[in-house]
Amino acid sequence: MKIFTTAEIKNFFIREFLILGCFMLLIQLISWRFCGKLMIEYFILSLLLAVCILSSSLFYFRKQNKIIEQAASQVNSFLSGNTNISIDCNHEGELYKLFHAVNTLASVLNAQAAKEQEMKEFLKAIISDISHQLKTPLAALNIYNGLLQDESMDMAAIQEFVSLSEQELDRIEVLVQNLLKLSRLDAGTIVVEKKAENIAEMMNGIKSRFEFQASEEQKIISLQGSKTSSLFCDKNWIAEAVGNLIKNALDHTGAGCLIEIEWKELPSVIQIKVRDNGSGIHQEDIYHIFKRFYRSRFSRDVQGLGLGLPLAKAIIEAHNGTISVNSVLGEGSTFTMCFPNITKM
Repeated sequence: MKIFTTAEIKNFFIREFLILGCFMLLIQLISWRFCGKLMIEYFILSLLLAVCILSSSLFYFRKQNKIIEQAASQVNSFLSGNTNISIDCNHEGELYKLFHAVNTLASVLNAQAAKEQEMKEFLKAIISDISHQLKTPLAALNIYNGLLQDESMDMAAIQEFVSLSEQELDRIEVLVQNLLKLSRLDAGTIVVEKKAENIAEMMNGIKSRFEFQASEEQKIISLQGSKTSSLFCDKNWIAEAVGNLIKNALDHTGAGCLIEIEWKELPSVIQIKVRDNGSGIHQEDIYHIFKRFYRSRFSRDVQGLGLGLPLAKAIIEAHNGTISVNSVLGEGSTFTMCFPNITKM
């Protein structure tokens, strides 16, 4: 059913009244000729024509009113919770433009409601994961505390349990700090202060943080890349991201393994790779390792919190970069980071 515009309605009435005027003029001319009873016929015909015009107008506005009532019913149904409702707006006219705008608004509200629901589910899962992650170290601390209260325990045993307690406390601290960093990145409250940084200097600084651990575990960390290449970045955050990748490599390699950090300057991107020849990643886990708190059923790492890789990914993306991984089970993994090469743009 077509809804007429204001201009069409106006033209309709003008046309009808012009026809009526011409008809009345014709009747008047005839009446001048014959007079008498033709005047009565003229009056009756004029009356009939006016009734027709009035009936047409009433019929039109009744149709308009019915369409508006149907639209109002659809809106009320939407407000009552039926989000699948849509008002018919597949015709021309100003009223249908309004209906289309209402449908668009309903779609936006539905999308926002779906997003809010996803956020609730995400927060629910995060809270559950955090509770699970905290449960293990807290249970261990409770056990150690109980054992330390035993007065008959010798000093060597006390020192051992104190050391174990410190490890669990460190684990809780790392969990809390990583969660805070991720939440700040998600909320956009962290300002990434970028400037040109020498990549070789950054990588040497990161390597020095892990050299003692690597030496204790009989592993080697090597660097390979140009000493003049630079990256437009926030030095501290990039050190956090690359450091998490190195820590992940240390956790999944054995004695005698090699961890390589390689960087190269390409025409449009700066590429940094962290490569190891450790246990590798199972194909089932490749597409999940950047998810928060993800723990593989194939992993023998009982200390990992599942936050290092997601944090690295969030930091890299905050620098407009990307991260990907290639891995062969039993042969090792390669994490590749790509950042825009600002100096070449």
